[in-house]
Amino acid sequence: MAARYLKSAPAAAHDDAQSRGVRETVATVIADVRSRGDAAVREYSEKFDNWSPSSFRLSPEEIERIVATVPAQAIADIKTVQARVRDFAQRQKDSLRDFEDEVSPGVFLGQKNIPVTAAGAYVPGGRYPLVASAHMTVVTAKVAGVSRVTSCTPPIRGEIPAATVAALHLAGADEIYLLGGTQAVAAMALGTETIGKVDLLAGPGNAYVAEAKRQLFGEVGIDLFAGPTEILVIADGAADPFVVAVDLLSQAEHGPDSPAILITDSEPLARRVLELIEEILPGMPTRDFAAPAWRDHGEVAVVADLAEAFALADSYASEHVQVLTESPRDALTAMRNYGALFLGEGTCVSYGDKVIGTNHTLPTRGAARYTGGLWVGKYLKTVTYQEVTSREASVELGRLCGRAARVELFEGHARSGDVRAHKYAGDPLPWAPTGSGVSG
Repeated sequence: MAARYLKSAPAAAHDDAQSRGVRETVATVIADVRSRGDAAVREYSEKFDNWSPSSFRLSPEEIERIVATVPAQAIADIKTVQARVRDFAQRQKDSLRDFEDEVSPGVFLGQKNIPVTAAGAYVPGGRYPLVASAHMTVVTAKVAGVSRVTSCTPPIRGEIPAATVAALHLAGADEIYLLGGTQAVAAMALGTETIGKVDLLAGPGNAYVAEAKRQLFGEVGIDLFAGPTEILVIADGAADPFVVAVDLLSQAEHGPDSPAILITDSEPLARRVLELIEEILPGMPTRDFAAPAWRDHGEVAVVADLAEAFALADSYASEHVQVLTESPRDALTAMRNYGALFLGEGTCVSYGDKVIGTNHTLPTRGAARYTGGLWVGKYLKTVTYQEVTSREASVELGRLCGRAARVELFEGHARSGDVRAHKYAGDPLPWAPTGSGVSG
């Protein structure tokens, strides 16, 4: 049967004017930073964050002083989480391998995974410090072998986010700047008098940060295009409706535009979840974000069975898919489109966001149909090399290259092959000019 929606997200009209305003503002800031460097960065930091210290970069002494203000338990927790992230990233890196094989006599082909030289890690602030983003961007880059990681995080209402600074420092950031927004992203991507240019940008942010990464992509690499946080829960009749309700709202608090979706084969469960959400929401400290997110982007769909649930979930290609069913691992074979799976009641999306060790920078807005999230491989360039040491092999390849290139009318390519076949096997060169010393 077709899915029945007990709650649908209102068809929100796309605010073209607002989107156009974001694009134009970002383009102006990027152009200004490109032209005026540090002076423009300082002006926009004053304008948008009311922040203009003598130096945006924190010195080792300042970092030490700031870290000392963070409670010991918070430091211990940061170290524990970073150890988990580092371990998982190392396991990912270990799954990659360089190789060199002799694919035919005298023909050697190889692959190397080379880290980018410099990466920029943006850790957003806004209303709340996103300390975990420091783990995900910086630790992963360092495991990949990135030589220089430049990190930027904004002040929060004029205050230094001490826990974020501590996380960046403990993660291994080489440079830490108290700088936010488009101006921070542009400074890292373009380079200024005091901020070195990076090769790749990573990390989440608001609409302006996301747009800045989009506009700068090509001049630098980026991790992915990030949109509002998404959660999709697949639940059967055995699921605990209270757990479902709490987990849906856990992600709705990210922002007023964060979709939270339930797909279930149990209408009683669906209706109870709807009731519980209405009971829980008024008491949430973050209801100013969670309530409009649920109101405008929350959905509850009832389907005939779990096969339909998995199929419908795949059509959403959600960032986070939480599976609260009696056999949650069925999703591993039934589904293809998701940023990350969270299997069973003992697991929740919040673990992935904060503590479990997998990377929380994931595809949104349907991008999970074609990409995964940030991982150690994003900081690596997989490059190839080749060497032909056998004259006989080069002759064979030269003759093949000549024929294949001429089918495409690429005469210059063909002649590169011809020269080797001539030099190593005496093949004629009818196109060689008179006086070249080569016989036709």
